[in-house]
Amino acid sequence: MSVFEHSVQVFLKPVLEFLKDDSVSEIMINGPDTIFIERGGKVFKTDAKFEDANSLMAAVRNIAQFVGRPIDDERPFLDARLPDGSRIHAVVPPVARNGTTVAIRKFSKTKLSLKDLIGKGALTTDAARFLDVCLYLKKNIIVSGGTGSGKTTLLGILASRCAPDQRIVVLEDSAELKIHNEHVVFFEARPADEYGKGQVTLRDLVKSSLRLRPDRVIVGEVRSGEALDLISSMNTGHSGSMGTVHSNNPKECLTRLETLALMTDAEVPVQAIRAQVAAAINVMVQLSRLADGSRKITHISEGLGMDLQGNYITNDIYLFEQTGRTATGKIIGALNPTGNLPSFMKEIEVNHLPFPKEMFSKRVPPVNPDEKAA
Repeated sequence: MSVFEHSVQVFLKPVLEFLKDDSVSEIMINGPDTIFIERGGKVFKTDAKFEDANSLMAAVRNIAQFVGRPIDDERPFLDARLPDGSRIHAVVPPVARNGTTVAIRKFSKTKLSLKDLIGKGALTTDAARFLDVCLYLKKNIIVSGGTGSGKTTLLGILASRCAPDQRIVVLEDSAELKIHNEHVVFFEARPADEYGKGQVTLRDLVKSSLRLRPDRVIVGEVRSGEALDLISSMNTGHSGSMGTVHSNNPKECLTRLETLALMTDAEVPVQAIRAQVAAAINVMVQLSRLADGSRKITHISEGLGMDLQGNYITNDIYLFEQTGRTATGKIIGALNPTGNLPSFMKEIEVNHLPFPKEMFSKRVPPVNPDEKAA
């Protein structure tokens, strides 16, 4: 056991049982006396408590010291990862009025695949095959969704299914993507030190990555001005690139990217950025955490550029349709094709990919989660 691991176990002892419990996906600490966990998509309050506010603050400072990221009154936020790969975000007083507030996002220790997502009812076999088609044709893909919807997990699975002879360059603010492929290079942004020096931003990494002969550039989470560099790279020969973004539906995903791309010092007209976004993004995969706690792909949509008024045009290829609820409250439904063909249907045909037009009208029966569990 490393010194860091031992230190984490000592300082985070009140929540250690949840860190070790694979059924717990998130730990939320709202001050020393209030701790919630997420299990099976549902949030529960626990009886766990830290001894006092000082012991919780000591835990956060200890983690910050080990990862070399200062946290204090002037820099009240901490983004880091624990030795087991879990992601931790902390906010300290006086910004955090409830006391030191911490969220620990845990990630599955097992190697997940599209087959696992199919087994969980998150998507269908045919929809998974269509995503493989998009990967093979090197379409630029954005995985969209809310917090905790599974964006990072899906992005890692898709990247792991890329051809092994392709060089994948992965760029993240805080390393959390798990990609199982032969030729992957990982880079992580770095905040400024206590003297305000040494900062390496995602924008810096995107610019640098384009000089490293990538076949695909993957940005773990697009959240600021790096959006402009990413979409520029997508439009200049780096097809097959991917990333995640926080948004509620495919059309909003494009608008969100546009807004993020404007968060730069570059004086680029809005219309020019909108045109770049419209040209760059080929496929949007929307994830949602539904009311029963389940995580599902609800849209697989295609970006078709802009109309004459400058509005984004999208083409829904697959949509999740809820048809009811089980006796236990689980959502019944299925991700079915809409009948719309993708604009790149001819590419599918000339490459002899086994995905004929008929697949886009082949519906599947709704899945009953209770019967599946039984």
